[in-house]
Amino acid sequence: MFGSSTQHIPASTDVPQHIAIIMDGNGRWAKKRFMPRIAGHKRGVEMVREVIKACVSRNVKYLTLFAFSSENWRRPEEEVNLLMDLFHFALKHEVGKLHKNQVRLKVIGDLSRFDPKLVQMIHASEKMTADNPGLTLTIAANYGGRWDMLQAVSKMLQHRPELAGQEITEAQFTSYLSMHYAPEPDLFIRTGGEQRISNFLLWQLAYSEFYFTPTLWPDFDAAALDMAIASFQQRERRFGRTSEQLHHAT
Repeated sequence: MFGSSTQHIPASTDVPQHIAIIMDGNGRWAKKRFMPRIAGHKRGVEMVREVIKACVSRNVKYLTLFAFSSENWRRPEEEVNLLMDLFHFALKHEVGKLHKNQVRLKVIGDLSRFDPKLVQMIHASEKMTADNPGLTLTIAANYGGRWDMLQAVSKMLQHRPELAGQEITEAQFTSYLSMHYAPEPDLFIRTGGEQRISNFLLWQLAYSEFYFTPTLWPDFDAAALDMAIASFQQRERRFGRTSEQLHHAT
């Protein structure tokens, strides 16, 4: 299990070890082209494929994508159903390629609202790729940061009832979060021009570098990813220290 950046200073690297992305702008991309919103989502899946390849070639170890939030159920029923169909299609046609390229797939979120057949596909895909040593690709589906913290507390007290009424440590708590298997994101990217985190990885983004771009997700290619990484490389990651301390350490 990885430690928290509020307790331990992570190693400094030129390339982010973990990139988390809110893939925003699919609907607007389609609207600009007088196409149905689902066309933008389908194009978005193609860009997921390209960004995965780019992360692998740049030696990024973890990529986490916000595919469907717990709030997205508020969208029109037709669009939600089409998104579920697209998720099913992507699992059916893409997981074999991920496995061939040694990518490990993880899906986080509350799966209880999904169709049982889709849940079975998710579990089968995770099992197939579980031992792959390459990039860890995490898809956040029906995920919310507040949900994640609440479910972590519930699981912790269920598994360790002796902790009730005691002071809880970060190590105890984080071991029950959905992404306990990954380091906290070094770089958080949101496409589409919005500048908020929208209930995504609320605990884990505490010390991430934020990068907001007006580029819509269906246009976010490898070159756009390189721009985000270049911005990351210009940041001074102090983790509570002063600039003088950083310069002295180097």
